[in-house]
Amino acid sequence: MSVSTNTAMNSKSDVSNNQTVVEVGNQDLPLHYPMPGSALWNSHPRVFLPITDAPDGRVECPYCGTQYVLKGGNASGH
Repeated sequence: MSVSTNTAMNSKSDVSNNQTVVEVGNQDLPLHYPMPGSALWNSHPRVFLPITDAPDGRVECPYCGTQYVLKGGNASGH
């Protein structure tokens, strides 16, 4: 899993989740957020994200707006 931001802000605390893109792989499936290692203070109810059903391999968390991208896009058969 790798995280990048689509912003020019200086500190991570200044970055809103709707500007955060997380690249995930098959080892992260089934995909859910919050993910293991997420700070408890920044959590919301766990939601499973149907990234393998997304034609472009992208899905957005309905609570916080974090965007997830499946490495290599979506392959059929998942």
